[in-house]
Amino acid sequence: MCTELIHIGFGNVIAVNRVIAFLSINQQPIKRLIREAREKERLIDATHGRKAKTVILFETGHMVLAAVTAETIAHRLATLSMPSEEKVELGSI
Repeated sequence: MCTELIHIGFGNVIAVNRVIAFLSINQQPIKRLIREAREKERLIDATHGRKAKTVILFETGHMVLAAVTAETIAHRLATLSMPSEEKVELGSI
């Protein structure tokens, strides 16, 4: 099984196959989830001091705060899954 990584800003990457959802941070129930994750020490802040715009929810219950929007991450994910026109053949050495 191949692990696909996606850039979420400021040199941080996440494993896409472990993500459940990209959530907007503007809603009160999401803020409550963030507070609970912080209390249980399951919150990772990847904003580097900037305003958090997206919460990434993982299947393990961990949450990552990102300073880029969910739309930006979804766009990066869509371009990642597009088939590449350039194919590389590995020859025997």
